[in-house]
Amino acid sequence: MICVMRIGQLAKRSGVSVRALRYYEEQNLLESTRTPGGQRDYSDDALDRVQLIQDLFAAGLSSRIVVELLPCVSTGTATPDMLGQLTTERDRIAERIQDLSRAKSKLDGVIEDIVAAGIVKA
Repeated sequence: MICVMRIGQLAKRSGVSVRALRYYEEQNLLESTRTPGGQRDYSDDALDRVQLIQDLFAAGLSSRIVVELLPCVSTGTATPDMLGQLTTERDRIAERIQDLSRAKSKLDGVIEDIVAAGIVKA
């Protein structure tokens, strides 16, 4: 059974604004059907799709790249060019994770030094 949600319900369940959901539709990132009154209806799958879009945006992918790569998610297949793009983006994200891990380690060291020295000022 497919559950249908209105845009406000999807916004609430996903934590994404109604405005953002409309933008995702404008960018062909998200699909809805319309009621006879013109209201948007979304399937339960839309919730996972919105989370994926959010994750990809958070990882630094542009909406243009995301719209190019989303068919791979839906179909489980890719052209050689799409696979190359997926690999490139995955490698870029992995590099960013390494950069963030190094920064975190440095901050951990600073915090440890301050706590060990008892140099916390109020």
